[in-house]
Amino acid sequence: MRGLYLITNDDPIELLLAKLEGAMATYEVAVLQYRRKKVAKEDQAYEIEYMKSLCAQYKVPFVINDDLEAAVKYGVGVHLGQDDGSIVEAAARLPKNVLIGRSCNNSLELAEQAIADGANYVAFGAIFATDTKPEAGNIGLETLKQAKAKLNVPICAIGGLTVENGQQVIDAGADLCAVISDILGRPMHTVAQRVYDWSELFKKAV
Repeated sequence: MRGLYLITNDDPIELLLAKLEGAMATYEVAVLQYRRKKVAKEDQAYEIEYMKSLCAQYKVPFVINDDLEAAVKYGVGVHLGQDDGSIVEAAARLPKNVLIGRSCNNSLELAEQAIADGANYVAFGAIFATDTKPEAGNIGLETLKQAKAKLNVPICAIGGLTVENGQQVIDAGADLCAVISDILGRPMHTVAQRVYDWSELFKKAV
């Protein structure tokens, strides 16, 4: 598993879905994560169903952020922060073929524990400072290099990633680059090209 890990933003749903269609139609999105912090739970069902079908159409793994119950309900993957539930429980309750990810901040020890518990990818960050999570700080590239040498699951980098700084992140060991604003924060007509630009970075990487 390798490439662009696209995370949704809080745009109006019609705009978001249009941008997602443009991004997914490139066939260059590796994973889609549903993360809609400002949307009421009762309004999420339609959005999740729509994105699940979109992912099925383009054969892209789909994960829900921080909500194991929703992931179980829809039979899709989940991404859990350190305080958002048990990886062991997720592995026990979810279908065997879905993604289970854990945010590991800047810690190889947390990553090793997540893998032992059943995570099939781990995320580190914020790599660079980011407006999405300003409280996260930034950890730089060294942890990615260490993780690449030590861990046997895909490594996801997150936080402040752009096409302009992405190559060094991929070269440091990231199998997946998690992006929100560098894709979805752009005008509609530029979304597909930006996805292709990310794809080229992964193709160039050693």
